[in-house]
Amino acid sequence: MRAPGHPEREHPEAFYAGQRLVAIDGSCFELPDEADNASHFGYPGSRTSVSGHAGYPQARCVVLVECATHAILGANIGPYRSGEWELCTALLPRLGPGMLCMADRGFNGVEQWRQASTTGADLLWRCSDTRELPVQQLLSDGSFLSSIAPSGAARAAGATAITVRVIEYAMPRDDQALPRYRLLTTLLDPKAAPALELARLYHQRWEIEAVFDELKTHLRQGRRVLRSKTPELVQQEFYGWVGAHYAVPWLLHQGASRHRLPHAELSFKGHLELLRRAQPRSGAFPPRAAQTQTPMVPRVA
Repeated sequence: MRAPGHPEREHPEAFYAGQRLVAIDGSCFELPDEADNASHFGYPGSRTSVSGHAGYPQARCVVLVECATHAILGANIGPYRSGEWELCTALLPRLGPGMLCMADRGFNGVEQWRQASTTGADLLWRCSDTRELPVQQLLSDGSFLSSIAPSGAARAAGATAITVRVIEYAMPRDDQALPRYRLLTTLLDPKAAPALELARLYHQRWEIEAVFDELKTHLRQGRRVLRSKTPELVQQEFYGWVGAHYAVPWLLHQGASRHRLPHAELSFKGHLELLRRAQPRSGAFPPRAAQTQTPMVPRVA
């Protein structure tokens, strides 16, 4: 999604040091309680239910999002028991040079880091504050270089440790904040990317939570479950759902570019309602191209 002219100058909130800010994360959503859906996608567990599981099957999805515009750049869906990284690997080809990808604590294993960084994108991922990361070189801004080591099996297969930069910070004015936050990044130069800037920047990752709210609350209009009763139709509906979401940030982006406004000043809900009012005027269209018919030639009596 690019604006006319130079996108970084027109929408600086979408970039950091020339890199497009994106985030990746996962979520779950409920499906109709049909046998095929339950068999394919599975149920979450429940301690209060007699059956031992929740009342509805659930699917797990992952999305790659441009933080400023909320545009979904890639999406994948799988069974509830799927690992988020298992679903994320299909989205890695969407990453590339010129992007800075942010992710939460679920995505900082050595192999995950290796796969994502191989795309050419830079990474800014949160990790547990209890993880052992030895200080190998203290940097001028208080961050430090360390390394993340592969597991025994990966090490035996020849995998080597990866150098990372570690940024630790606290938010003392927030009573609900944790005592310490810790980030890992591929941006190793503290002068080009100071620790304080990256700590502040990371909180844009939460824009992806707003995208899940837009999908589940506004687009579904409060419906608890999707409509589809078979796995094939669930997948079809999911990608249609994601495509419909993309149309709204695109419309919002056009308005932001035309009037040179930050994307955050424009309302997703307002643009969605605009589309809903305008869509009936577009007329019906078939799901596939109409067949060409032989023209009728009037006969002369």
